[in-house]
Amino acid sequence: MADYQAPLRDMRFVLNEVFDAPSLWASLPKVAENVDPETADAILEEAGKICGGVLAPLNREGDEQGSSWNDGEVTAPEGFKEAYQTIVEGGWNGLGGNPEFGGMGMPKTLVAQFEEMMQGANMAFGLAPMLTAGACLAMDAHASQELKEKYLPNMYSGVWSGAMDLTEPHAGTDLGIIRTKAEPNGDGSFNVTGTKIFITWGEHDMAENIIHLVLAKLPDAPKGPKGISLFLVPKFLVNDDGSLGERNTLSCGSIEKKMGIKASATCVMNFDGAKGWLVGEENKGLAAMFTMMNYERLGVGIQGIGAAEASLQSAREYAMERIQSRAPTGAQQPEKAADPILVHPDVRRMLLTMKSYVEGGRAFSTYVAQWLDIAKYADDDERREHAEGMVALLTPVAKAFLTDRGLETCIAGQQVFGGHGFIREWGQEQLVRDCRITQIYEGTNGIQALDLMGRKVVASQGKLYELFAQDLAAFIEVNSGDEALRPFLEPLAAAFERLSDVTDFVINQAGDNPDVVGAASVDYLDLFGLTALGYMWAKIAKTAAPKAADDASGFYSGKVKTARFYFDRLLPKTVSLAEAIRSGSDSMMALTADEF
Repeated sequence: MADYQAPLRDMRFVLNEVFDAPSLWASLPKVAENVDPETADAILEEAGKICGGVLAPLNREGDEQGSSWNDGEVTAPEGFKEAYQTIVEGGWNGLGGNPEFGGMGMPKTLVAQFEEMMQGANMAFGLAPMLTAGACLAMDAHASQELKEKYLPNMYSGVWSGAMDLTEPHAGTDLGIIRTKAEPNGDGSFNVTGTKIFITWGEHDMAENIIHLVLAKLPDAPKGPKGISLFLVPKFLVNDDGSLGERNTLSCGSIEKKMGIKASATCVMNFDGAKGWLVGEENKGLAAMFTMMNYERLGVGIQGIGAAEASLQSAREYAMERIQSRAPTGAQQPEKAADPILVHPDVRRMLLTMKSYVEGGRAFSTYVAQWLDIAKYADDDERREHAEGMVALLTPVAKAFLTDRGLETCIAGQQVFGGHGFIREWGQEQLVRDCRITQIYEGTNGIQALDLMGRKVVASQGKLYELFAQDLAAFIEVNSGDEALRPFLEPLAAAFERLSDVTDFVINQAGDNPDVVGAASVDYLDLFGLTALGYMWAKIAKTAAPKAADDASGFYSGKVKTARFYFDRLLPKTVSLAEAIRSGSDSMMALTADEF
């Protein structure tokens, strides 16, 4: 199996050439004071060394060993604690954090590249810094100044880690029915009591303290989602001088035995009157949590890209080295007993599909990250509000489409290996198992599709969709005279028209038939995602085409040829998806329960 290497060349291409991120950063004063092109490049280079040299070598053994639970204490796999200290010492935990409390203040467009490296190298490990960064984000946006000063510096440094405690045994997606309670103590603190499940890295031995953000209900809180509050509940109480005090009354009851990401501890957390503090306003905990989840959902999409990149690297090397049969056009390497399997059209189909989704997905995640940066840092209210609308629309697409394609890519990589892909030593079966969770946590992909179709598109009567539509239409219009782009713009425009037509269809049908939204949602998200990646590949082709002829490395010509494959072989799937959506909901809802 190929050793994971951070795809720095492609990341630099996407950041600097396709999106010109340095110009964006320069337009955002709060970003410009923290990063310049040289700093960004140094960060990418060092991150690649750490992820490839420290995290990736722990991936397989961590999966085989797993985290272990003993009487409430959780021990991470061998090497994880030391690797965590490497991350801490380098300041990587606070890469995107608020500089006021010790963070580095880097833009999401840059942080996203580091996240992809970390997730591609070792997803189970990468979840720990990812969740800490998300918890910090929610606290920075909603916690009191006192709580931020007390907790954020040690969380940004990584000395303390963070965990997100939402799910309960009876309440997953429907958080409105959670039972965890918070009783006020009269001194500003609360006693939190309840059980949470599926808490990633909720207990471990890598950090000195673990700061839990827990959803709970106050006495007499309104029923449903409007009665949820968010509380900060530390594993160890923190004294006024910042030192650690006594252990709080919370514990890990067990850890789950899982299909994948086995090295990470997925905990059952029991809170028995544990002392906590309110984050944000009473009964507005979901709003505070979703500040974090918008970033986390993009982060999960990036996990899908990371796993897919690792699979592609391994499959590509195997296809170049494994010899089987002769090419259909005759022997390509007659001095050998057979040709490398790369000569066979079906192997090329798999590899090009993988390459299309990985590199197009990387561009799309960077595109979404740009809107996150503008939404967070822009001084102009109109520009910021526009970006917030784009983030709301694109987040479910980034989470669901990129993870669906991530698993598809990992399975294709496994298939390239044939029987060897089913064997542990080659690593592909672990990538398939690890990537599978990305479609499930942080809101299942079916929920993401409902969010996109119902809450974002239909509920806004298409106004949020129009933000993306205007951006794509402007790109097509500006480049309409570029003959080199015509092979890409024409099919992109056709897919865009399909997407707009079915958007109007569902909006018009939804008022008369409440099942239409749910029946259309998954296909609609796929149609949206394929069109969005078509947009990304058109931007990539526009950037690469002028440089392809003089590029001895083949990097730019490879981009143009991969773009052509995407438009020839993958974007046409939008036709069948549009037809499926237009069929409505009747056949889906016709069967009685007994007929299933």
